[in-house]
Amino acid sequence: MVANLKPPDSGPERLRRTTRFRQLLQSAELEFLLEAHNGISARIGEEAGFRGLWAGGLCMSAQYGVRDSNEASWTQVLEMLEFMVDATSVPILLDGDTGYGNFNNVRRLVRKLEQRGVAAVCIEDKIYPKTNSFIDGEKQQLADIDEFCSRIKAGKDAQRDDDFCIITRVEAFIAGWGLAEALRRAEAYHAAGSDGILIHSALATPKEVLAFKREWGDRSPVVIVPTKYYATPTDVFREAGFSIAIWANHLLRAAIPAMQACAATLAREQNLQAMEDRVAPVREIFRLQGASELQEAEERYLPRQGDEARVVVLAASRGSALGELTATRPKTMVEVRGQPLLAHIIAAYNAAGIKRITVVRGYLPGAIDLPGLAYVDNAEYADTGELLSLARALEADADDGSDLYVSYGDVIFKRYIVDSLAEPGDDFVIVADTDWRESVNRGRAADYVSCTEPHSRHAFYHDIFLSRCAEDLPERERHGEWMGFLRVRAQALPRLRALVRELAALPGNRRAKLHQLLTALVERGERVRVVYTTGHWLDVDSLADVLAAGSFA
Repeated sequence: MVANLKPPDSGPERLRRTTRFRQLLQSAELEFLLEAHNGISARIGEEAGFRGLWAGGLCMSAQYGVRDSNEASWTQVLEMLEFMVDATSVPILLDGDTGYGNFNNVRRLVRKLEQRGVAAVCIEDKIYPKTNSFIDGEKQQLADIDEFCSRIKAGKDAQRDDDFCIITRVEAFIAGWGLAEALRRAEAYHAAGSDGILIHSALATPKEVLAFKREWGDRSPVVIVPTKYYATPTDVFREAGFSIAIWANHLLRAAIPAMQACAATLAREQNLQAMEDRVAPVREIFRLQGASELQEAEERYLPRQGDEARVVVLAASRGSALGELTATRPKTMVEVRGQPLLAHIIAAYNAAGIKRITVVRGYLPGAIDLPGLAYVDNAEYADTGELLSLARALEADADDGSDLYVSYGDVIFKRYIVDSLAEPGDDFVIVADTDWRESVNRGRAADYVSCTEPHSRHAFYHDIFLSRCAEDLPERERHGEWMGFLRVRAQALPRLRALVRELAALPGNRRAKLHQLLTALVERGERVRVVYTTGHWLDVDSLADVLAAGSFA
């Protein structure tokens, strides 16, 4: 859950939570607390209008899937409380069971609750570890009065905030000891410093708690939990002068049948159609989690979205050399290890933190439909080349506020390639494979580069720049093979756009390839930085390449 990072602007909410809880406890009107057991239920309770919450032991245990018998440790409870406090602004009263031990445990508990912003704790006069009051209550042992009073005194001495409240829960009715014992214990706890009495009963009527309140009067606030005597009109509690009524387990109990019905339906029908209109939309979860606050914080603290790098993948061609493999799908959708080539390309960019990806489609565009991508179609793919596909992508996205990566839809690669492109600060950067003879040995066309300096161990210490890029470069001038990757800094994008528009407008360039763009950049005086590498990529041109791609991937 998202923390409330600043206090409310005005009104009583600016008071400390401890102070607001004490006001509820001492109010002349009957107040109500709702059970909450985690961050999202706490937020739901506050949004419903409750001015305070009850972190109930039964529900806190149940959400961990354990019994209400101190099987969840007090530190686990404390951790969940921290999420609940962060998710809300209203005070929370913890059902602290017996205080998790003797006086020493109670005073440490109080200090930890104060540190985490919990407003109050309720402890019950039973033996640790406790058992839920509604399970064989008459068989349960009550604590010695003097010993329990030591817990109260230690807790009050330990608190640093004068408004922090310790409520003491009297279990005399639950254990079958009657009204006289309930009053005797309440009086002792009041004298020990208790801020209020929670009188508990397992009867289906409020007879016991009403009898207690008549005898107790107004010596201190009295809290009730009407779980068993739920049919009693609330006005009865008001007229009796009770301070707070706690709806102690109803959010959890409401959720359980809903979850059971959903699980059974999904198991039976094996599809989501029967449930989708009966469950909360995912956006409601995002809202309760505070996703909008995080988005606002990202706007304040992180670079704007436009500063994030983006990618254009040129994937318009069929790849006819693959024969029947591309009869019903473009080359970029040919599968390698159960995933299309395009999926491997996207995964490599994603691994480098780049998520804004546009794919230029041409042949059978509808077959390229991976989620989370933007698409631009080059309807003239059969009569045009890579330059025109890039022109279509640049026309569709006028953003010059972020770096641009360009690569091919039939070249798979490791993240290392993206990192190599990103590192230099130059406006234009490409990578070249020093093992260019591999393409010659395979008998396939390649884009070769001639650079200001050939690859050597000394080249690592020098800045190398492109001189020329071409398929027909003489062997004596070849220093590497261009791997089809170009990175353009945001500041250089306007210059790239202008050159691409100019070249694409010439009829003779309809089938132009990107290596011609690289050479044109150099001829216009641009410095195209070259990063030498060996391997880490694979150009899929043939059936043999598809087989090799399986090992590469």
